[in-house]
Amino acid sequence: MQKITDRTRNPFGMRTPAEYEQTAGQTAFGYGDVNADFHLIGDHPGVHGGTDTGVPFTDSVAGERLQPIFHELGFLDATYADEPTPDNLYASYIHMCAVTAGKTPTEKQYAALERFFDAELRAINGHILLPVGEQATRHVVREYTTQERHLDFDMAALHATDIRGGGFLVFPIRDPTEWDGGDADRLETNLRALLNSDYRQTKGVATMIG
Repeated sequence: MQKITDRTRNPFGMRTPAEYEQTAGQTAFGYGDVNADFHLIGDHPGVHGGTDTGVPFTDSVAGERLQPIFHELGFLDATYADEPTPDNLYASYIHMCAVTAGKTPTEKQYAALERFFDAELRAINGHILLPVGEQATRHVVREYTTQERHLDFDMAALHATDIRGGGFLVFPIRDPTEWDGGDADRLETNLRALLNSDYRQTKGVATMIG
């Protein structure tokens, strides 16, 4: 498959909505390999990083703990960097615009930016969705699977497990700031096992959403 673009930072040229053109921090639009099978999905820059760099999962505890694992598995070229070179991995947020430090986006704000996230997800159309934290996991499961009613969203239990539905395999990741002693190893072990499996068969269930 030919790449749409070789750009990794905001490859689809999205623009910040006018109401978010403020000094809270940079907008962290999607970043990565546009042909990726694996789509890493976070909450917003104030939680998972990028208010200074504009790159998801950087300058944060989440980035410091996740990037080395993805490097070890061959997704990133560096153990930790503000602009790592990705391979088979795309990262984005369900709320990509920064909000005032210490604040959480409102339900209205999440809803207003949903179309941007959805556009990136559909453009990438990866096999495996990797939501990080409860907020992103709830959103992905609700919008892209039929499994929401079957889950209680205990992230300690869901961490690095498989949820199938809607043509995707969803692989939730507990928020790195909440990891216990074995969570990093569990993520690396289970994600490596997934990489070594025939994960592309998930695409055969439904190539497109809806």
